[in-house]
Amino acid sequence: MTDVIDSQGFRANVGIVLMHDDGRVFLGRRAGGRGWQFPQGGMRQGEDAETALMRELQEEIGLEPADVEVVGRTDRWLRYRLPAKFVRRHQRPVCIGQKQRWFLLKLAREDVRFRFDLTGEPEFDQWRWADYWEPVREVIPFKRPVYRRALHELGALAFPGGLPAYPQWWREDPS
Repeated sequence: MTDVIDSQGFRANVGIVLMHDDGRVFLGRRAGGRGWQFPQGGMRQGEDAETALMRELQEEIGLEPADVEVVGRTDRWLRYRLPAKFVRRHQRPVCIGQKQRWFLLKLAREDVRFRFDLTGEPEFDQWRWADYWEPVREVIPFKRPVYRRALHELGALAFPGGLPAYPQWWREDPS
């Protein structure tokens, strides 16, 4: 199926923040040791965001809808531009970045088993639970502003009593 790229060149995408009961979040290491990030993936023609969310959840980390509870999502699309070296100029239409709808999920049960072998090209090869703000520091730098916005917005749902304190490095990070 074809990815959905809007008239401005942004690929429609879903991002997944999967939270453990203790407030930590799932962080996957990209296959081949190419950094750490949240599960995410492009929406396909005819798919709504919720359908893409469940498909990506299953493809990337092997979870089924019954394994999670959808707590909420961002109110609007969050966008980032790709650095020039990552723009695939030979594709039509040209994709210059991603617009993402982010979802906050909680585990519905403790005994879930993450699997990365359900596709021919796994996205991740390792995973860990990370402190809530840690993914901002771990993700590739051009995605950091979107991670900050997504975690900040979803944090109000995750922590109704108030967001966790920002770590010291938060103020020192220029992104």
